[in-house]
Amino acid sequence: MSDDDTELRKLRWRCRRGMRELDQLLERWLDREWRQSPTAQRDVFLRLLDSEDDRLWRWFLGHEAPADVEIAALVDRIRSLPP
Repeated sequence: MSDDDTELRKLRWRCRRGMRELDQLLERWLDREWRQSPTAQRDVFLRLLDSEDDRLWRWFLGHEAPADVEIAALVDRIRSLPP
C-alpha cells in the first residue's frame, strides 16, 4: 500500500463525523478532489476537519459562514459538488 493510500485511509477516518450527511459531504470532496488538489488546498481541508461537527453542520447548511475566507470558499466548493 502506498503512502498516498495510507494517508487517504486516515483522512477518510477523520471525515467520519457521526452524522451521515456530514460524512458524505466531506468524503465526496476527499474522493473527487484530494488527489489533484494543491498542497495549499489540502491544508485548508485539514483545517476544516479540525472544526467541531456542529459548526461544520451550520456552515454546510448556510446558517453561518466561517470567519476564515479559505475555509468559507472550500465549504462553498464542497456544497456545490454534485451528489
